Amino acid sequence: MLKVGLTGGIGAGKSEVSRLLVEHGAVLIDADRIAREVVAPGTPGLAAVVEAFGEDVLAADGSLDRPKLGSIVFADAERLGVLNSIVHPLVGARSRELEEAAAEDAVVVHDVPLLTENGLAALYDLVVVVDTAPDTQLDRLVRLRGMTEEDARARMAAQATREQRLEIADIVIDNDVPLEELQRRVKDVWDELVRRAHGAQEDPSSRSAQE
Repeated sequence: MLKVGLTGGIGAGKSEVSRLLVEHGAVLIDADRIAREVVAPGTPGLAAVVEAFGEDVLAADGSLDRPKLGSIVFADAERLGVLNSIVHPLVGARSRELEEAAAEDAVVVHDVPLLTENGLAALYDLVVVVDTAPDTQLDRLVRLRGMTEEDARARMAAQATREQRLEIADIVIDNDVPLEELQRRVKDVWDELVRRAHGAQEDPSSRSAQE
């Protein structure tokens, strides 16, 4: 089994890269999806969030009002830390369960938005970073996700810097490119991951085109 950490800044296109890797055969463990599951109605995770932030973060149906909670924590690093201390251990435990269920020769891709921020690189055999220029991130968040520029900049500022992500990267996928080119680059990376999963020695020249 090859354990891959996949990360990238908000708006970098990490979700598209993870989708393409799944099409090639990767086993995807999506930290964001799991983070939603562990604070679903009736879970201990949601009870802990409500205890920390109050019932105002609940929607009318009793579920977590994620936009409202997001507007609180992304503007306050201390409160973001409180939320992370609740959710991250729950996500980690569930991720390990899913990983253990994968086949021995699988390429298991952990899609972890805050991999850099939480110092998780050592948990994986290698780290893949989806990289774009900050201006591209900002444009995508405003144009495609409908965020205000102020909110988009706050979300970006709450994450690691581009330089910090690149520092922990074993493979970098540049996503300042059209979709067709991104698809080609992801295929090249997939071929490398399969070689690694099957025990082949890493060939630095095969990575240089991605970096």
